[in-house]
Amino acid sequence: MTDYDVLRVFCAANGGYGNELGVVRDGSPLPAREDRQALAAELGFSETVFVDDPERGVVDIYTPTLRLPFAGHPCVGTAWLLDVPELVTPAGVVGARLDGEFSWIEARPEWAAPRTLRQYATAAEVDALPVPEPGERSERGVAPDEAGGRVYAWAWEDESAGRVRARAFPGRGAGVDEDEATAAAALLLTDRLGRALNITQGRGSQILTAPQPYGWVEIGGRVVLEGAERRPDLS
Repeated sequence: MTDYDVLRVFCAANGGYGNELGVVRDGSPLPAREDRQALAAELGFSETVFVDDPERGVVDIYTPTLRLPFAGHPCVGTAWLLDVPELVTPAGVVGARLDGEFSWIEARPEWAAPRTLRQYATAAEVDALPVPEPGERSERGVAPDEAGGRVYAWAWEDESAGRVRARAFPGRGAGVDEDEATAAAALLLTDRLGRALNITQGRGSQILTAPQPYGWVEIGGRVVLEGAERRPDLS
């Protein structure tokens, strides 16, 4: 049996919304990448994390279809769950800290998977974008892009206050049609704009960001533990 925790990361102030995340706290029963990939596909979260060393924070991250060297909301949620000062990912060491109700990580923009950051004139335009069907990204409002279909649609809600409305469409083969909260995209947007942001993404998730010295970016949000689950091991 494989035990895993279910979290919601980047919740709103009332604890609602957030992007679901699966965390297998003991990854040792599933050491093979193909077994981890199969379980991630079965669970169906946008990302599933396998913890290989809880004291050092060594983690391995998977979408339903591929392994990632780094992903933002899995790192924010796992750092909160393990209560560690850093996580060790294939991309590099991710600093972590807790500040009141917010869990923060520090990461580099070059670790994030490439995507198109597409600005719209108003938040209402972003809200009105339909979720594209597979193969219909040009016909249904979100045009094809050079980043494998990954589009982060955003608009200013209040530019002077750094408030942004955003939605994320991960592209073909990602296993999900729209991400509720995407820290890696928020990291890229923060790096491009060079300022702290307060992002509302998806149905109402909240992501906070702040540029740091030497090209680092902090990403923070609220994390809620939904509960622990158990799944039979795949054979």
